[in-house]
Amino acid sequence: MSSKQPEFRRYLVPIDSLSTQQFFTDCLVIGSGVAGLRAAIEAASLGAAVTVVCKGTLTDSNTWHAQGGIASVIRNDDSFESHIADTLATGAGLCEPEVVRQVVKEGPALVRQLMEWGTPFDQDNGTLDVSLEGGHSHPRIIHSHGDSTGRGIAEGLIQKLKTLPQIRVIEQFFAIDLLTNSDNECLGVLGSCQGTLQIVWAAKTILATGGAGRLYRETTNPEGATGDGLAMAYRVGAVLRDMEFLQFHPTTLYIAGASRALITETVRGEGAILRDRDGKAFMKEYHPDGELAPRDVVSRAILDRMLKTGSTHVYLDLRHFDKEYFRRRFPTISELCESFAIDISRDMIPVRPSAHYMIGGVKVDRNAATNIPRLYACGEVASTGLHGANRLGSNSLLEGLVYGRMAGQKAAEGLKSPRTHLRPRRIEFQIAQSKRSYLDTEDVRNSLRSLMWRNVGITRQETPLVEAQEIIRFWQRYVMDKIFDTPFGWECQNMLTTALLMAKAAEERKESRGVHYRQDYPNTDNVHFCKHIELSREM
Repeated sequence: MSSKQPEFRRYLVPIDSLSTQQFFTDCLVIGSGVAGLRAAIEAASLGAAVTVVCKGTLTDSNTWHAQGGIASVIRNDDSFESHIADTLATGAGLCEPEVVRQVVKEGPALVRQLMEWGTPFDQDNGTLDVSLEGGHSHPRIIHSHGDSTGRGIAEGLIQKLKTLPQIRVIEQFFAIDLLTNSDNECLGVLGSCQGTLQIVWAAKTILATGGAGRLYRETTNPEGATGDGLAMAYRVGAVLRDMEFLQFHPTTLYIAGASRALITETVRGEGAILRDRDGKAFMKEYHPDGELAPRDVVSRAILDRMLKTGSTHVYLDLRHFDKEYFRRRFPTISELCESFAIDISRDMIPVRPSAHYMIGGVKVDRNAATNIPRLYACGEVASTGLHGANRLGSNSLLEGLVYGRMAGQKAAEGLKSPRTHLRPRRIEFQIAQSKRSYLDTEDVRNSLRSLMWRNVGITRQETPLVEAQEIIRFWQRYVMDKIFDTPFGWECQNMLTTALLMAKAAEERKESRGVHYRQDYPNTDNVHFCKHIELSREM
């Protein structure tokens, strides 16, 4: 099988800007999760005209589906220093301490702001109800609607967004490529809306496209999480960092033939027990904190137990919970279990790990700026330095708020009057028709997801990582040279690009650190690898 790198193409589709429908805006936000919504609100509040484009609807995001909570120092017996220490410990030496301090300290004020905007955080006798999760030394996780925190936060942000008339929302807009000039400054985006190519020209562009969980066969992520923003950023020349670090959530409901559904970590925080197929509680054999060990430890322990017992899953035991309390505390999970006739008072829940959160991403500085002028990034698509090699549970929604606000603030700064960006530009890019055979994109996508799960999964080794890159490059030769006219095809091209970068970074990191575990290099190597791995396409 040939491992030849396919010829790189700057844009996925031909462009002639003069014959394409065009819009103009001060600030363009690509994505509608917590980071994108918070960025749009901030930029608009500072006087910018904002356009938000989203792949589906405003509610089609990882944020909307997030069960877990948001971590913030709320109680008097907790402290910023404790939250910072927990984050640094989980990040395994690769967190940026000043970024951690910045995010943690801004948390309480941003949580209060969400409450003012309508997010109904759960309360106990008039005070915010907080819970404990793995890796945290104090209870500091707050929730909304029990186990639908992401939806509660998104609803509050959307409610606020709708009060700002200078924000325009374009739904069902697939962002194909970022546009740049001869100085490689970002000028906006080329996209497709209901089958029509459109250009949104912008003075500043904020990438908030979310993660890449759909690159894996087993994932908690919704259909849209195909790594589009990561691939777009790579094509434009942005630096991507820590692409080997993808977090697997230990407990997703495993019912053969059904889509995977997350069972939030808070369930373990409140006393759920992991048991193997023989009913044996096993986590204490792997870590002294048992069920509250860091997620990567729990995921690997479950995988090891599955292999040792010859099973496709393990079990989460909640039989000692009060059933009515569980229904009130975790309404989404309760409804999910009932839909599969699982009675938690007598039945254990079958679970296994799944791809969950992209820790790596587009490298940004403390102002959310990328190395591409006029392009910012925030949320799961960005690598801020907060998470290091492993994300502390419930820090991601907090990061989305902090860096979304920062991106919106910086994007609104320095807008000149008259606004010279409100004019058409000429961009022309032609693509020769490929003579190579076509591969079935649906088959490629399914095969890629199985390959990533098998070769670039929870545990990794040199030979499978090299093999993965060879296979992906082979598929790329027959997919990346084609011109597609639907999101399904563009997603396939983006998935191949992002997957190759992940496999390459995983091969380069010849050690085990955080969520990245190499069976052939099981130890952490601080001499050679206490550093970030950065990938970029030279312009």
